[in-house]
Amino acid sequence: MSTFLERVLEPPHYGYERNGKLYVPSNKEILVQFLSRMNIFKSKKNWLPFSSWLMTLLLLIPLYIFAVDYFSWKLLVVGFFYSMVGLGTHGTVYLHRYCSHRAYRFRTRLCRFVVKNLTIKVIPEEIYAVSHLVHHKFSEKPGDPYNVYGGWLYCFLADAIHNPISTRLDKKDYHKLSKFMTSAGLKTNSYDSYQKYGSLTPPLYFFMTYFLNWTFWYTVFFLIGGHALATCLFGSAAIWGIGVRTFNYDGHGGGKDKKKEGIDFLKTENCINQVWAGYVSGEWHNNHHLYPNGARAGFLRYQLDLAWLFILGCYKMKLVTQLNDPYPRFIKEHYEPYLKSKGQKITSKETPLSNTENLSQPSVKHSESPTPRM
Repeated sequence: MSTFLERVLEPPHYGYERNGKLYVPSNKEILVQFLSRMNIFKSKKNWLPFSSWLMTLLLLIPLYIFAVDYFSWKLLVVGFFYSMVGLGTHGTVYLHRYCSHRAYRFRTRLCRFVVKNLTIKVIPEEIYAVSHLVHHKFSEKPGDPYNVYGGWLYCFLADAIHNPISTRLDKKDYHKLSKFMTSAGLKTNSYDSYQKYGSLTPPLYFFMTYFLNWTFWYTVFFLIGGHALATCLFGSAAIWGIGVRTFNYDGHGGGKDKKKEGIDFLKTENCINQVWAGYVSGEWHNNHHLYPNGARAGFLRYQLDLAWLFILGCYKMKLVTQLNDPYPRFIKEHYEPYLKSKGQKITSKETPLSNTENLSQPSVKHSESPTPRM
């Protein structure tokens, strides 16, 4: 009998494996699968992957308007930092560490709502969170929805061809999945509506959340800097929304072993700690796969983790009530053994984050389960 995470996603028509090994489809097979998932006339159950790409592509309109009517180098720099740092860090804070892994808990629903909408909405929670847990369960193995060994296009289009939830869940599995996403603040369909639309998210709720979020942020940006700033930042969101789809392929070394000694401590996968992704979004990917449920992923002295600093700030302001902090485990289980293997002893100067906050309060957990309970 398959496990829950094995059957929770809708498999592509070419399947994940053949003869017990990963099946790598041709680019033609991938594109056929992508176009099939975009075809809302074939099945209304394709509405979510279609709408996810539609909302991203709509952001190209303000990008074009900015480039033609309002372009300036100063605004280009602002847009660059907003997309790379603002949207990147927010994606790690909210979609990644909260929606997928429950690495921390909000004190109130209002706190969660505010953090959820701190930036322009680009990626739907359902498309991201569920598939990400499956990715960790079967990382680099058949069943991984964005398996690096499937190739670049396999990963780039994964949100449409591999990430949608299965349209054939029974009531028990659906309610289990619905409960998981409801706890993240997402409104979900009844089982009857799920059978009609093939998604957790109600279509009306999806479009209303985008409309309200986009209206609010365009108004704020317009009041600050007119259409020039608003089109710049909304256009930069398009670049991030498309670019983030390339991350997992690069974050797993393009299928090659690019791990570095003393930097990448998880040896069983090809995930790597990349300086760029780490600095702009806190996504130190090897560290994250080492401790998936951690609210912190920057462990070494140079590994700035803006997502962790934001979550920690919320904790100090009592907006967040609980954290999973894997740093002490990293020191004990990986960093001290590494130094020992090099004939060194750990000292305060050698501790990667020797001046880190003492987070030993009862509300901060240093242990974690492999995945959030569903």
